[in-house]
Order: sequence, then structure tokens, then C-alpha cells
Amino acid sequence: MIEDELESIKNECLSCQKCSLWKSRTNIVFSDGAINSKLMLIGEAPGFNEDQTGKPFVGRAGQLLDKIFESVGLSREKDVYICNTLKCRPPNNRDPLPDEKAACRDYLNRQIDLLKPRLILLCGRVALTSFIDTPLGITKVRGKWFDGPYGSKMMPIFHPSYLLRNQSKAVGSPKWLMWQDIQEIKRAYDALK
Repeated sequence: MIEDELESIKNECLSCQKCSLWKSRTNIVFSDGAINSKLMLIGEAPGFNEDQTGKPFVGRAGQLLDKIFESVGLSREKDVYICNTLKCRPPNNRDPLPDEKAACRDYLNRQIDLLKPRLILLCGRVALTSFIDTPLGITKVRGKWFDGPYGSKMMPIFHPSYLLRNQSKAVGSPKWLMWQDIQEIKRAYDALK
């Protein structure tokens, strides 16, 4: 069963020492949400709250992410499998280093291999650059579909922490753009058989 295989990978992560982040972690942050093949969200790396709880997107940014999904009738419990490029928190929430991303990539690839999601949301710049080789920043590529593994479609989206720092809802603002993106994601989700 997929659940058992995911649990096996998670257990490997618990004893992982492939990079130095294991020394400072409180918990590994493996995944949360629905185990399904329709929609996967890949974030950047755990923050303080995530390191404390062992679950991705549980702080203020996670609460906003839940509201964004709820605005179109999606929920992490029923519709979205959530994971990160890193399973351990970098000190002071700094960007992941290349060797840290490389150390965790096998775990992430195996999650993708098991679930074979049809839609993948790349949440934030780090997730974007982990999958798509582009000189463009997330502001230029967000909201566009790219080809992903197993015939999936990937869409880069703004990280909710970025949206928390940009409160405007005016046309063209990051929050307004996110509203356009989540509606497109819901259309694509609903079109899946």
C-alpha cells in the first residue's frame, strides 16, 4: 500500500544524516494532507512551527494556505498532499543550501514516484528552482503550467509567507494574482477524472 511505503520513507528520514541539518532539527517534516494522485503541493523547507510539530505549513503561512484552498472548495485533509523540498529546518529559516536540497531530493522523488500526482504546485522560489531550470523569477512564471514527472502539470505559485508580507488585494497585486492562480488550479483539478 502507498501509505506503508510512504511510512517507510518517513522512517528513513527520521534517521537521516545526509547533511548537517539533522543536528539542529526537532522533528523531520515529511508530509501532511490527503494521500492521493490528483494534487501535490511542494513547499520550500520547514520553518519554526513546522519543526516543532513535524507537519508542513502549520504556522501563519500555513493557515493562509488553508484559507486559499478553502476559497475554492479544496482542503488539505481531502484534496492536497503537502510536502517540502527539505525535510529538516534550515537554521533561522535561511534558504536551503544546494547540498541540503540534494540530500533530501531522493525522499521527495520517492514521494512523487509513489503518488504520481497529476498536478504539482511549486510553492515559492526554492521549490520552483528545484524543478524548473529558468532564469525567470517566480513573479514571471507563477500561474503558468509546465510539464512535470509522469505526465503531470506543474504550476509555480507564490509562497503564502510572501502574501503575508504583501497585504494589498488590488488588481495585479500578489494576493490578486494568487486568487487567479487558485481558480485555475481548481479548474484543472475538477477536470481530472
